[in-house]
Amino acid sequence: MKLLYISISGNTRAFIRRLMDYAQQQTESPVEWHVKEIDDNSIFEEENEPFVVFVPTYLEGGNGVENGDQEILTETMREYIDFANNARFCRGVIGSGNKNFNYQYCLTAKQYAEQFQVPFLADFELRGTTQDIARIYDVLSNLD
Repeated sequence: MKLLYISISGNTRAFIRRLMDYAQQQTESPVEWHVKEIDDNSIFEEENEPFVVFVPTYLEGGNGVENGDQEILTETMREYIDFANNARFCRGVIGSGNKNFNYQYCLTAKQYAEQFQVPFLADFELRGTTQDIARIYDVLSNLD
């Protein structure tokens, strides 16, 4: 399975690295997860194996209810999932954000889940905690 992510501030990238380190410590054989960062310079490819998406939340102001629910900066990931038949291989979305933004916390991931009709699997704040790493590792392990 692939783990696709987009990282604007570096928080998601740092989380993925810690998750992969944790995963390597949990088994005698390496995990079968392949990591791929999507950014504005990515060449879109047609996916042919299951993947999970990690996406942070960046939105246009507001409160996420009446306004401020428009995704910014991470649209490339949405476009990548929507490319060719990639969405059919998406097994779910994991969101990150800042809990200070209340309703907007992980709103982008929730919007992806709705648009692509996949589960919202988990969330973590900013770079995540050690407990988040273990929890999300368990979620991903149960998808294999």
